[in-house]
Amino acid sequence: MSGALHVLFKVADTEYVVSATDVLHMESFTGATKVPGTQSHVLGLMQIRQRVVPIIDLRVRFGLVGSEPTLDSRIVVVQCDARAIGLLVDSAREVVQLAPDAFAAPPEVVTERAQGFVRSIARAGSRLVMLIDLPKVIGEETLHGEQRLD
Repeated sequence: MSGALHVLFKVADTEYVVSATDVLHMESFTGATKVPGTQSHVLGLMQIRQRVVPIIDLRVRFGLVGSEPTLDSRIVVVQCDARAIGLLVDSAREVVQLAPDAFAAPPEVVTERAQGFVRSIARAGSRLVMLIDLPKVIGEETLHGEQRLD
């Protein structure tokens, strides 16, 4: 099967994917420094590989109840335009290859309820996964805190 690689991650009981070309790396979650005045889904800042990165809790961003991170929790560090942002997810251990024709528009109920966070849905083997709309999930308001440590 030919197709593009995608990083698969879990938030609550749902599996999502993001293009592997957008993922810089994955890290264990060791805690974030809270920044006053940021939105509730912005956990704070974390230093990752000589860079200070804003961390978004995808559970909270998706309107779910937040939970304490576990040993399986991961920070998926993504690149969106010139910025690096960390996404706190419940687990991320898999890379899947998905053909472009595996993706389809999400059903109307998903479009209405998902606040535009889900771009499309694909079948990965016997599972359905949702491709997130990275710029929409990140939102411009979360990006002002990043700075480079050189």
